[in-house]
Amino acid sequence: MAAVSARLPVFPWDKLEPYKATATAHPDGIVDLSVGTPVDPVPQLIRSALVAAADSPGYPTVWGTPALRDAITGWLRGRLGASAAGHRNVLPVVGSKELVAWLPTQLGLGAGDKVAYPRLAYPTYEVGARLCGAEAVVYDDPTELDPAGIKLLWLNSPSNPTGKVIPKDELVRIVAWARRHGILVFSDECYLELGWEAEPVSVLHDDVCGGSYEGLVAVHSLSKRSNLAGYRAAFIAGDAGVLAELLEIRKHGGMMTPAPVQAATVAALGDDAHVEEQRARYAARREALRAALVAHGFRVDHSEASLYLWVTRDEPCWDTVAHLAELGILVAPGDFYGEAGARHVRVAFTATDERVEAAVKRLA
Repeated sequence: MAAVSARLPVFPWDKLEPYKATATAHPDGIVDLSVGTPVDPVPQLIRSALVAAADSPGYPTVWGTPALRDAITGWLRGRLGASAAGHRNVLPVVGSKELVAWLPTQLGLGAGDKVAYPRLAYPTYEVGARLCGAEAVVYDDPTELDPAGIKLLWLNSPSNPTGKVIPKDELVRIVAWARRHGILVFSDECYLELGWEAEPVSVLHDDVCGGSYEGLVAVHSLSKRSNLAGYRAAFIAGDAGVLAELLEIRKHGGMMTPAPVQAATVAALGDDAHVEEQRARYAARREALRAALVAHGFRVDHSEASLYLWVTRDEPCWDTVAHLAELGILVAPGDFYGEAGARHVRVAFTATDERVEAAVKRLA
């Protein structure tokens, strides 16, 4: 039996362990800015909804409760400007990473098919292509690709790792190109609520898609906006035909969002106050770290949205990782996200206020 893992790249985070050990040895402890995992409390109204639904002895539905579908479609219309969104246009998933990794397989892709994604990108796009045996293709501008054989095009705005936002007019151009060539577009928009110097726009916005979701699906997560990474609360929205096919497959696979998490998601999507409170926390941490890094000799590139600063000292990224580890600060090397990131590092501002303050002092 051939090991499926043999198709996959080396798990990149294992390479960071020696630098983590160096940073941990700092007298005042490590400041871990390498992974964008939430550290702030889950809002009380969401926890209360989870607890209230804890007595859920039966199996949940893969499509989600009507209340969940109502909450998602209401959010799509109100927040994304997707005025035509209905129940057939939504599907809850068990965290967005699971969706990204297994989507090409669930779409029936394989040898001879191509999956395209940005040159600097979340590594799981490549993993998904490799798992099903498809060819992974990277791009700077997707419309410059040879469309032959491309069955799935990943967009990511705001970008992980760079924080770059695709402007609305560019989205319109890309969507038109993909539709001309019959290419399915999945747009990873998990950081859409976290625009700082630009306002991210969804591919489902009426001005982008023309009110039709044909060939378009957006991916959204509550991990960042609502501190729910531990809940695995996410959903996809868009083309009803694509979602119907995925729903059938996921029914057979038992890929169900737990009922208490569905109830918590309804509460989260129905409240904007906690989102604004969390944005304010991140904005303060971002500004403090940005100023400290610039004063330390770094240049900040892109970073107009998301939970990261994409920075460089114009040196190999692992030299930067080593330098910061000596200060007790752990960051992610840019080459985790593609060869084009070899001279950058990604700095998350998801640490606590106390740890961010410690990093600022060390950088000074």
